[in-house]
Amino acid sequence: MLTVYNCISSDHDLRLVALAALVCGLASLTAVHLLHHVRRSEGTRHSLWLGIAAVSTGFGIWATHFIAMLAFSPALPTGYNVPLTVISLLAAVALTGLGFCLAFIPGFVGTMWLGGAIVGGGIAAMHYTGMAAFEVAGTIAWDPTLVAASIVLGALFGAVALPIGLRSNLARWKLTGALLLTLAICSHHFTAMGAVAITPDTTIQLSPLAIPSHWLAIGVAIISLIILLLACAALGLDLRERRRSALEMKRMRDLTDAAVEGLVLCNGETIVSVNQSFARLADFQPEQICGRNLRSCVPDAAKLRALFDGLGQAVEADLRNRHGNLVPVELIARQITYDGHLHNVVAFRDLRDRRNAEAQIRYLAHHDPLTGLDNRASFDQQLDRELKLHQRAGQQLAVLCLDLDGFKEVNDLHGHATGDQLLKDIAGQFSAILADDQMLARLGGDEFAIIVPHVTDPAQTGHLAERLLRALKNGDRNRSSAGTVSVSIGIALYPSDAKDRTELLSNADTALYRAKQEGKGGYRFFEAAMGAQIRERRSIEHDLHNAIDNGELSLVYQPQAQLETGEVFGFEVLLRWNHPVRGLVPPSVFIPIAEESGLILTIGEWVMRQACQEAATWTRPLSIAVNVSALQLSSDGFPHLVQSILKETNLSAERLEIEITETALVRGPHRALLALQRLKVLGVTIAMDDFGTGYSSLSNLQAFPFDKIKIDRSFVQEIHTKPQAAAIVRAVLGLGRGLGLPVIAEGVETPEELKFLGQEGCTEVQGYLFGRPVPINELTSLICDNVVVLPRSLMRAAAH
Repeated sequence: MLTVYNCISSDHDLRLVALAALVCGLASLTAVHLLHHVRRSEGTRHSLWLGIAAVSTGFGIWATHFIAMLAFSPALPTGYNVPLTVISLLAAVALTGLGFCLAFIPGFVGTMWLGGAIVGGGIAAMHYTGMAAFEVAGTIAWDPTLVAASIVLGALFGAVALPIGLRSNLARWKLTGALLLTLAICSHHFTAMGAVAITPDTTIQLSPLAIPSHWLAIGVAIISLIILLLACAALGLDLRERRRSALEMKRMRDLTDAAVEGLVLCNGETIVSVNQSFARLADFQPEQICGRNLRSCVPDAAKLRALFDGLGQAVEADLRNRHGNLVPVELIARQITYDGHLHNVVAFRDLRDRRNAEAQIRYLAHHDPLTGLDNRASFDQQLDRELKLHQRAGQQLAVLCLDLDGFKEVNDLHGHATGDQLLKDIAGQFSAILADDQMLARLGGDEFAIIVPHVTDPAQTGHLAERLLRALKNGDRNRSSAGTVSVSIGIALYPSDAKDRTELLSNADTALYRAKQEGKGGYRFFEAAMGAQIRERRSIEHDLHNAIDNGELSLVYQPQAQLETGEVFGFEVLLRWNHPVRGLVPPSVFIPIAEESGLILTIGEWVMRQACQEAATWTRPLSIAVNVSALQLSSDGFPHLVQSILKETNLSAERLEIEITETALVRGPHRALLALQRLKVLGVTIAMDDFGTGYSSLSNLQAFPFDKIKIDRSFVQEIHTKPQAAAIVRAVLGLGRGLGLPVIAEGVETPEELKFLGQEGCTEVQGYLFGRPVPINELTSLICDNVVVLPRSLMRAAAH
């Protein structure tokens, strides 16, 4: 009796055994590669390649078996039954195809393992059908234990081979799967062959259907050649697929690297690949991240669950970088098919810039961007909170409103950059004085406000105001180049002065206005009487807005005459406001309000146009003198406005005289000088009004292009009662003669004043003695004829 495993070394051709193993390995590797190609195919191509994989694998199993059988050469006549041999081949192909089809059924767990086991079953079916085709001059007996073991080994290795071989497109998984499939075939074959025992029997004859071994060898050779060709084809497909995959991978990587957002490809939660943006965001090299769990980068498990449960929905979380720091990010996940499997793609968007921008927006919503102090909105919110707290506690609270005096001149003289730096310096000085519970805010421009909580004695608020005033004076010593500024402060107390925020701020502002009226650079507490005055002022300001449109403003004219002859050479135009309820409002009341509110620009333009239109109609070329405020002179385009009015009214520029006070020069000397120079180019006469009442008069006469000096009425009216006034008038007249400038005296009301002026050499006069300011229709005779307004005897007496 012969047993196959006992005669391997003597009755087996080891070269054919090695060839069988080689064919088996080649067939297994081909099968794995073709199955990968099957996975990538769709539709009819999927079925076609599935059939090719089943045929090639079945042929490989069959060829392995029969090459190994050909290697077995017992000293007995042998042959192979053709029909059974063909059936064994068909069984191998059919069961392998069935196993492959089952392995690719989607949506069922374990189908790939079951399909692999069926492939193992196909190996067994082919083997035992092939053994049935084997004929020998003897009887064949089987060991049932080894038969069962061979079937189990084939099914077991086959069940494992397919899931592992198809797990990934990586070469190591393919090789492992091919090795396992090879083990399934070889372990089954040699275990099954070990179960065979042959007892020679010369009485047994080979059937007529049996073919000799050499004919089978030819068939096996052909099958092996087919396997080799299929292996080459599979290799070619694999190489082409690798090149295509590599090209697609490169394109995908280039595309993902070009993305601004960080992109992470995950198999479940295992990181497979990342782009450069994510690597930079996490501060890792890409190869350091791949293979990690996504939770190592996003530690919040709840956020990750929300991310994958709501695919396509943005989730904000924190990314832990290489240094352990948390970076705020926005995550969006989607699924794609990669390498034949569903993968998660997670986009990481860096939120640091957005968070910083949001923080900056929140900061700017409550702070002044220049000084960093709280702004008006933040101040109002804090004041409302403090008022509620102090109401419940029954405590006092103070609000200080602060306004810088002379700040506009700093901007005009030194530029806005210097003004901005001055504001920042002052904000820093004030902040250093305040306690932690006291709040300083910039309300706008050069306006500040302070909340002082828990006031037990109003005197302590006064002490704080004095410290603020001193701090600004001390700071001015270090800012000499930026000019000198002071601060006026108004103080209102809760609950004695007001019950709510609006009233409290209004009363503090009222006290501030009174402090500025009283000389600036000081502080005042609110008093009830102030409120009535401020309301009156605001009422006047409101009515003044509509005075022009309602026809309430009018012009009056006062003659200006030669002292020696009494002949009128011009008029000074003066503004009057006839209010429908208040009656005639004095200019000393409404002009300052117009200047403070800015209405003087509109009113001044109206006065200039009306006066020029009127003067252009006169038959005699008399001059017209118009007063111009400091705000008008420093406004942009004032010379151009004058030029356009002269052109519009067809009035000669030489007939227009603009009167300017010294205050206008001090408030903005640089702008005033430029404006006056442009007016001089037009041919307009420039007169210094109220000379001697301002400051730096002599330097102003030297620096600015004046054509005339006007002595203020206050000096003229006191020349007989105050020797100092008479001395000032003599000095001004002498100064005018020395500079070659005509001098006109205002406010002349008596012959004695006229006589004094004549004796001192004054040539031009103006006052009630020559005529009160009246509407122009009452001065027709002066406009049309060369009229002497006073008796000649009086003129001669005044001249001598």
